[in-house]
Amino acid sequence: MYSFIICFLVLVASYFVYGKVIERIAGVDETRQTPAYRLEDDVDYLPMSETKNFLVHFLNIAGLGPIFGAIQGALFGPAAFLWIVLGTIFIGSVHDFFSGFMSLRDDGLTMPGIVSKFLGARLKTIVAVLIVITGILVSATFAKGAADLISNLTNIPVIICVTAIFIYFFGCNSISGR
Repeated sequence: MYSFIICFLVLVASYFVYGKVIERIAGVDETRQTPAYRLEDDVDYLPMSETKNFLVHFLNIAGLGPIFGAIQGALFGPAAFLWIVLGTIFIGSVHDFFSGFMSLRDDGLTMPGIVSKFLGARLKTIVAVLIVITGILVSATFAKGAADLISNLTNIPVIICVTAIFIYFFGCNSISGR
């Protein structure tokens, strides 16, 4: 429990301290209008409330991470907490910040669009393919991880759990109109 509390405090401290360092390096200008407001068209560019924006971001980054993190911590002890904390601070958060920051500076372009703008169309295609492959791998990993967890708790075969997860996923997306 001590390692968990220490890691939690380090994460909170890094948000306030390291986050300000990264903002200073990037040159964040809070008065600059975002593409959602500057290019608002109620289709692709649409401002969201702070609450909805937080929830969308939280759901995108949280995923199965808190569950996997706890399992890894239980299996591998304090070393897993250390890896999760340092990886979150120095890899995940910086990646997420600069991806969003570049997109804001370039009228909301996606990563392939930014790559195309600065590095050319050929690399755009390579990056787009890598993003699709990575998305499939991440989805499969999260679905399998969740299915394993449900299967271990309920003794339902993993294949049935994976099938139920994908039915739920596609069902929710078809209901919401995506």
